[in-house]
Amino acid sequence: MGVSGVGKTTIGAALASALGWRFLDADDYHPAANVAKMAAGIALQDEDRWPWLDTLNQKLQAAEAQGESVVLACSALKARYRERLVAGLRRYRIVYLHGAFGLIDARLRARRHKYMPASLLQSQFATLEPPSDAIAVDVAMDAAAAIPYIVARLKVDLRT
Repeated sequence: MGVSGVGKTTIGAALASALGWRFLDADDYHPAANVAKMAAGIALQDEDRWPWLDTLNQKLQAAEAQGESVVLACSALKARYRERLVAGLRRYRIVYLHGAFGLIDARLRARRHKYMPASLLQSQFATLEPPSDAIAVDVAMDAAAAIPYIVARLKVDLRT
């Protein structure tokens, strides 16, 4: 989890590959209305996010019911979003990717996202409620070094 541009997709996909787990990108599950708002530079409100988070929760619950482990890349900026995302799950762990505004802003301006403009980064930082019970990864760390760092903590501190 983390703000846009922090590396959720890059690190999440690499982590899933390292673990032999399936990777899901929450961006792929946004309803068309959410995508249109963000593409227009309009920040999402809670009522926009609830159906999306419910869909993601259903995907995670289905995977867990089948005994499948999944890495999900999702902003999950507020505590109540994370609570809704993991509701009913028996096993999960949150990895919080974070970094300085300037670093993330530079990354966003250097990339092209399918709908998330760099202009929304400030609203994401304003919305962010950093988790206290997550594996915290400063993304100033090289992405290649982040994977073994996360894997080591997952093995020691996996929720059951």
